[in-house]
Amino acid sequence: MAATTTKPSPLSSSLSKPTPLPLTHKTPPSFSPKTLPKPAFPLKTSSLSHTHKASSLTLRSKNPISEFFPANKQNPDGDFIDYDDDDKPREECGVVGIYGDPEASRLCYLALHALQHRGQEGAGIVCVQDDVLQSITGVGLVSEVFNQTKLDQLPGDLAIGHVRYSTAGASMLKNVQPFVAGYRFGSVGVAHNGNLVNYRALRAKLEDTGSIFNTSSDTEVVLHLIAISKHRPFLLRIVDACEQLEGAYSMVFVTKDKLVAVRDPHGFRPLVMGRRSNGSVVFASETCALDLIEATYEREVFPGEVVVVDKEGVQSLCLMSHPQPKQCIFEHIYFALPNSVVFGRSVYESRRAFGEILATEAPVDCDVVIAVPDSGVVAALGYAAKAGVAFQQGLIRSHYVGRTFIEPSQKIRDFGVKLKLSPVRAVLEGKRVVVVDDSIVRGTTSSKIVRLLKEAGAKEVHMRIASPPIIGSCYYGVDTPSSEELISNRMSIEEIREFIGLDSLAFLPIAKLEKMLGNQSPNFCYACFSGKYPVEPREVKVKKVGDFVDDGLNGSFESIGGGWVQANQTQKEEKDKEFEGSVL
Repeated sequence: MAATTTKPSPLSSSLSKPTPLPLTHKTPPSFSPKTLPKPAFPLKTSSLSHTHKASSLTLRSKNPISEFFPANKQNPDGDFIDYDDDDKPREECGVVGIYGDPEASRLCYLALHALQHRGQEGAGIVCVQDDVLQSITGVGLVSEVFNQTKLDQLPGDLAIGHVRYSTAGASMLKNVQPFVAGYRFGSVGVAHNGNLVNYRALRAKLEDTGSIFNTSSDTEVVLHLIAISKHRPFLLRIVDACEQLEGAYSMVFVTKDKLVAVRDPHGFRPLVMGRRSNGSVVFASETCALDLIEATYEREVFPGEVVVVDKEGVQSLCLMSHPQPKQCIFEHIYFALPNSVVFGRSVYESRRAFGEILATEAPVDCDVVIAVPDSGVVAALGYAAKAGVAFQQGLIRSHYVGRTFIEPSQKIRDFGVKLKLSPVRAVLEGKRVVVVDDSIVRGTTSSKIVRLLKEAGAKEVHMRIASPPIIGSCYYGVDTPSSEELISNRMSIEEIREFIGLDSLAFLPIAKLEKMLGNQSPNFCYACFSGKYPVEPREVKVKKVGDFVDDGLNGSFESIGGGWVQANQTQKEEKDKEFEGSVL
């Protein structure tokens, strides 16, 4: 799409980098969607006839293992151990939508497997057959929630799916998406990746007018806004709802005959569109999901765009005016798989470039370069190649450790890290080692890794971090600790080096990161590195990604512990008046 056009271009199967939609008006003067030219691969609609039948809703029961082995086990010394916690920011979820394939639910299941790294706490699929939305959701991995019998209960050629990361809690199951709700014009399902910064205000307004909430998820607000919209066509109800949302949202909706994909005006979270050889249309959070189900990547869903797929073809509508896109840079640093193309860039090439920059900006005499697996591997390869030093596998990761491991009664130091990472003495003994990781959050895991390396005989340990220091919490769909817990917000680089026990420490300079991104640099969000937020939280407190510890229904918001983090106060006071009365 050329930079001067005002609508998305006809679909293309090329891997061209999308250009943001340059919109100037706040709200489209007319809600009538403009139909794009027929796609190169016409949609097959022969299997889209519908007849009504009773709805079928299947919910997987709570994972019984979690009753006996809680996610955070308290040891006798009072420390909580989470054996699956590698002290990294967590992406909330991944979404997928498929239209026009007779095996939609199975393809959705496979696509969710490819997106499993974006969320391991819960999964769900909603499929449509004979005008009925049928849902199966459950707690656990995709392979634990679904089996052949479950998928047999989800026939039809239209489906959406969701994998979720959450801080967990008693309300875990009912917060697993996709959500399905009925309103007077039919049923709708939604799967959401992101976080709404005005969730509390929206929910309070809705509750004041009689809305009843079943979950503690901000996604449920969207369904309520759709239901109360005064517009009759479903597409216009989505537009009406989304214009009241602030924050990050990449969402897929399903009705009895439509698949709709929406991305927020800033484009914080990724969402791509592809097509299979039989003409079926696929939306997913990452291109790796398209690759697995043999769908050809066509383009991104543009920031502020609504894409509708039905028997008429593919339609696109500009949701609203948007400023400079602010895509999450952490997708390239950590969240996405290396084989994905995110925001029009190869994740692998980005991470390799980060490592090369570190080797140029922070060189050190060393004998071997290793990575903290798996997310540090590509950056370590880039560092080693640029530095002319051999890359070796100095840490071996176990992929079979979950949260149910039982610690021996006699405490073992750094037990949780040792379960997941094992040092290779033959690589490390007597060597000056550079270890490359993607980020440092609290610093606790990094210090344990350094102890492992030195106990295995490393003569020196130098750490290189393929991101700038993280000093701010994220409000756009990433689960990060409060600013007070972020080690880079409390300590200088030298103080962090001493705390972790390193011989030297260096982070990726943010100026070099921006230079590497070139003319795309202004399109990325760096709030976690700078504390400058593209969408300022309107509220004193903003929901932390994931569930409340409580179920969100018992007691006031203030009584719900662990679910809220302090919002950034910059410009809050002057924005309060502007926001007052404009929610609904």
